[in-house]
Amino acid sequence: MQISSENILLMGSLLLLLTILASKTSFKLGIPALIVFLGIGMLAGSDGPGGIYFDDPKLAQFIGIFSLCFILFAGGFETKWESVKPIFWRGISLATIGVFVTALSTGLFLHFVIGLEFIYALLIGSIISSTDAAAVFSILRTKDIGLDHQTRSTLEFESGSNDPMAYILMLACINIITSGEMQIGEQIFFLVKQMVIGGVFGYALGRGGVYLINKINLSYEGLYSVLVTALLLFVFSITDLLGGNGFLAVYLFGVILANSSLIHKKSLVKFFDGIAWMMQSIMFLTLGLLVYPMQILPVLWAGIMISLFLMFVARPAGVMISLLFTKINFREKIFFSWVGLRGAVPIVFATYPYIYGIKDADLIFNVVFFISLSSVLIQGTTLPFFARKMKLVVHESERKKTPLELELSESIKTELMEFFVPHGSAIAGMRIVDLHFPRNAHIAMINRDEKFITPSGNTVLHEGDILIIMAEEKDVLRSVSDILSKRIDKPEEKPDAGETTPVESSPDS
Repeated sequence: MQISSENILLMGSLLLLLTILASKTSFKLGIPALIVFLGIGMLAGSDGPGGIYFDDPKLAQFIGIFSLCFILFAGGFETKWESVKPIFWRGISLATIGVFVTALSTGLFLHFVIGLEFIYALLIGSIISSTDAAAVFSILRTKDIGLDHQTRSTLEFESGSNDPMAYILMLACINIITSGEMQIGEQIFFLVKQMVIGGVFGYALGRGGVYLINKINLSYEGLYSVLVTALLLFVFSITDLLGGNGFLAVYLFGVILANSSLIHKKSLVKFFDGIAWMMQSIMFLTLGLLVYPMQILPVLWAGIMISLFLMFVARPAGVMISLLFTKINFREKIFFSWVGLRGAVPIVFATYPYIYGIKDADLIFNVVFFISLSSVLIQGTTLPFFARKMKLVVHESERKKTPLELELSESIKTELMEFFVPHGSAIAGMRIVDLHFPRNAHIAMINRDEKFITPSGNTVLHEGDILIIMAEEKDVLRSVSDILSKRIDKPEEKPDAGETTPVESSPDS
């Protein structure tokens, strides 16, 4: 079937409906939804029963870049600085050193084992060197793996921030191939320029965006989502126009907005979460249409060899070297190595050789597509198993202790937190007055068996209660969380009346 203006909306809507219905089944079966999206695209393509002919790498690249803007922004928009701060340097190390080591080691393998010319081998290594934000976000957030908070934050922060490094390495390789000469100083300058301009514009435009959103005073709430959409596309395009990395700028733009006082923030987060899912669906469908499954067969064995090397050598080497001087234990490093999910980003990057006229571009695309497909299929489906084997799964009671997200007026300077009373806890059976909270913190409400009750000092806490705690400052909430946690961990210790527990740094509170 030939794509035309008359049937494109019909086909597009049917394919989106199929992906939504199929993703519901995939969640139950434990199959990553992204595999389903790709599979539907391949079945709908010219080699499948759908018979849709689509062979336009430029259009696929545009759709991929457009989609990635929203996916990366949505990931940044859900990133709290309190979660990122403790793991910032390890995430940056994985996103830069880890990506470089992965690209270099894969390039050396392709050069010495497969026999590719080194610069072409390094190009492929660069294309597949970063983890995919769409794959990591969707799998970690849809599968109830229950990772430790810092482990999950590290993986999500890395996947959201490592695409720029892979993008820069890929463009450097393409520049060398097209120019025919390798100028190390020029390539280093290109890398630094991309990172610096991307970082500066992402931060500066993020601050400016916060001011504009809060001060513009639009008549309709729905227009704020339109405003933020225009801003994020402007951030990407102006950064890219000036020689910076647009992906990095868009991600930082989202992080700045997420960690600022912003009008209608809750509705904006929900809106862009839905948009990110739609963009993932469209991007994977498009890339599935672009590939010809019959053309993958000739590169099958090479693809298997590269996939195995990437999973068991290149990615682990990148993780171990980039985290060499951290205090992360070996089990976490092994798990980080396994969460080297490739997905849509490498496939989108694999369209660049087409655009620049690199020889054997179709071969590069097919190899990268197979590697990404096998990575999501094998690594994505086994993440819960690996998390349990590495003993990184957190007990359900600890997962319940998360910040309560309510949208309050900007004039109300109040912090809120949920705290789950686990079974067997020492605070179960205690009166609220006996908890000895700081004076400027109190339990505003208790969710007990899906019913809300307003407590008093004599209210007795029960197992399974969800306490909604209110305080004037975040430091006070940390102190409260510390008091409650110590009573759970060490029930025999009972502080005297009026005793205040020292505040400890806790990203979960």
